[in-house]
Amino acid sequence: MARLFLVRTFAILLGLVLVLQTLDLLSTTGDILAVPGNGQSQIWTYVSLRSPQIISFLLPFCVLLGTILTLITMNQNSEVVALKAAGLSAHQVLAPLLVASLGVAIVSFVFNDRIVSRSTATLTQWQNVDYGKMPIDRGDRANVWVRDGDDLIEVSQTRGRGAATQLGGITLYDRTGGNLRSIVRATRGVYASGGWRVGPGTRFDVASGKLTPFDTLVIGRGIRADQFTLASVDADSLSFGALRAAIADLAESGRPTKALEGSLWHKLSGPLSAILMPLLGAVAAFGIARSGKLFVRAVIGMALGFAYFVADNFALAMGNLGAYPPFLAAWAPFLLFLFIGEAVLFRTEE
Repeated sequence: MARLFLVRTFAILLGLVLVLQTLDLLSTTGDILAVPGNGQSQIWTYVSLRSPQIISFLLPFCVLLGTILTLITMNQNSEVVALKAAGLSAHQVLAPLLVASLGVAIVSFVFNDRIVSRSTATLTQWQNVDYGKMPIDRGDRANVWVRDGDDLIEVSQTRGRGAATQLGGITLYDRTGGNLRSIVRATRGVYASGGWRVGPGTRFDVASGKLTPFDTLVIGRGIRADQFTLASVDADSLSFGALRAAIADLAESGRPTKALEGSLWHKLSGPLSAILMPLLGAVAAFGIARSGKLFVRAVIGMALGFAYFVADNFALAMGNLGAYPPFLAAWAPFLLFLFIGEAVLFRTEE
């Protein structure tokens, strides 16, 4: 029973991933090939980075569809009737699917934490440079803006944390009273002497129009390292441990963390939604197949499953807006539909 469930779940997942990845390529290939030097290898690179995101998105849906397809087949062949006639309760009938879905949830968490977060970070950086030269390191910050008084500093890429933070692609807009005085561009920078030593680079003076090269220059003496590394924390691009560390750094610096805390909890509740799917789709397993209501039961199971996904996305959005506490935003839909699934199962079968 568990083997049949897993085979059908991953077969559906494979089919849907192929379809969605093909449709995604149709809309993206033109942008990738528009960059000089890009070719077939860059397209395959995009596929390798985008496919983990699609798999992560589709897996809970496929668990639901695999559950319903497995239970409908067993119901049509009177296997569920035989199991219940042997003295098994509804929960005992579903036990193999629940155990298998727990395994899927564990695999999903590891996959999201180790693969999806890294591919998302790299793909985001690649998209920020319009599919140009690939970022050097995975998991870095990209396109960070920091204000230092009237001055603005743009950093294309940051790596590391604390005093070990390294900057790449630095642009300093030196302003006084809202007027631009000069533009400083440097290839890299490191934290030193209470500021940021950048270089080599150039300095363009707006008044004179002169472009002056330099080897090193210290800028941003009042800027802390966390202002670069935590300026834009993307929860989807970080693993569970990295996101928890980023939240701790933000909290230590007195910055808001509620939205990120909700995303942190959702990294646990999201994969665990696979355990709910056999429970919500269980309505398709019971009832007499020849009564003609098997299709209706399957529709009810799908409706319950998709209603959970709608509620989950809504609660997460409300958590990001600050309307829901982080824990409630991540776990309320899971607990609500766990009770709904149990209530339906007890009401109809137990």
